[in-house]
Amino acid sequence: MEISNMEWPAYLDEYEKLVFRMTTPRVMIDNAGCSNSTRVMIDSARKHGILLEAVQVLTDLNLSIKKAYISSDGRWFMDVFHVTDLDGNKLTDESVISYIEQSLGTIHYASAKCIDGLTALELTGTDRIGLLSEVFAVLSELECNVVEAKVWTHNGRIASLIYVKERDSGSPIEDSEKIDTIEARLRNVLKGDNDIRSAKTSVSMAVTHTERRLHQMMFTDRDYERKPIIRTNDNPIVSVLNCLEKGYSVINIHCKDRPKLLFDIVCTMTDMQYVVFHATLNTAGDRVHSEFFIRHTDGSPISSEAEKQRVILCLQAAIERRASEGVRLELRTGDKQGLLADVTRTFRENGLNVTRAEISTTSDNTALNVFYVTDAIGNPADSKIIEAVRMKIGLSDLKVKELPSIYHQKAEENEEPTGGVGGAMLLSLGSIVRKNLYNLGLIKSFS
Repeated sequence: MEISNMEWPAYLDEYEKLVFRMTTPRVMIDNAGCSNSTRVMIDSARKHGILLEAVQVLTDLNLSIKKAYISSDGRWFMDVFHVTDLDGNKLTDESVISYIEQSLGTIHYASAKCIDGLTALELTGTDRIGLLSEVFAVLSELECNVVEAKVWTHNGRIASLIYVKERDSGSPIEDSEKIDTIEARLRNVLKGDNDIRSAKTSVSMAVTHTERRLHQMMFTDRDYERKPIIRTNDNPIVSVLNCLEKGYSVINIHCKDRPKLLFDIVCTMTDMQYVVFHATLNTAGDRVHSEFFIRHTDGSPISSEAEKQRVILCLQAAIERRASEGVRLELRTGDKQGLLADVTRTFRENGLNVTRAEISTTSDNTALNVFYVTDAIGNPADSKIIEAVRMKIGLSDLKVKELPSIYHQKAEENEEPTGGVGGAMLLSLGSIVRKNLYNLGLIKSFS
């Protein structure tokens, strides 16, 4: 992005032009220097939150960050990101490259994404099977159309941002009595039988980035203090050490790679009022190792064991919130009144729990919805139940797009049978897993 090519407004004097040049990020995108990724380099004056804004631009484009090098020098910083698309390819679309240059070049002045003409509902409470179906049933009954929504669950808690409009007029919901009714009805749903204190509903007028806001809501709800419902063998490993001679705290994170991982980490550090001065991130296969040199915004490192443990728990929670292990189901169909209430009720009636959801509606009124589902206690859902749900909703509308890793792990573990009864049992288990994959349409044969 070349500042010299800009046309300056007539009212700017030379000093103001100099200040603008100094505070506007310089962006360079290189496709020649690395064989398997595109390098994005940002050179800018440092301010609190600018790293998060840069990472947010890249992750909102669904780019995968394979490597990152972040360094601050006094009041200046330089970030280098090695990125690919989700298929692992370098960026070749000139319109995407131009958008990245423009967006990163104006992050000092960028505002949060605002969804115009919609009313935002924020919900937090205790997760339970069927909760979403009750929420969407209430909204349908109150003649609210759900245009967009994101739902996260973690450690038995749920947070959701739901964007709605009036069904008949298509305008945002501004009637104070109706807003009060919506909040009260949804609060009653969230309370259930045992969540009198922590269930919360509110109408949000802020324009905070949706996924950042979900992190903030779960952080405020203190989900990181609660014990996980299902323990796995692949929990993120987070360690904190103090580098006293340099005045930094050093955070090391080892975990499984996934989309938007760096955003979730940096978002949490930023909202906890920490500043990243130096950092590296490297991926190897499906694993990520990252190291961050941080200080609090007041310039001090982490100063107590209690603060250290809190940072560890919060970063682990930030990584886990989006790492759903459920079966990924994608619904694509014409939007209609009560669609979400009907679909989620079908999930509930078949004992499926929604652990994460992304709801969207296109300009031609097509519903594009993604659901991650498990059984009632968080284990992988039975393939026969998934197939029954698909038959009920429509095989061509609801499709299985991704299986949880446990399915593939079981299949791999059972590929090589051993002798005797134990070997026969492993062979039988392997056949069952492969049959499940076949029933879900993800392999052509299980023989």
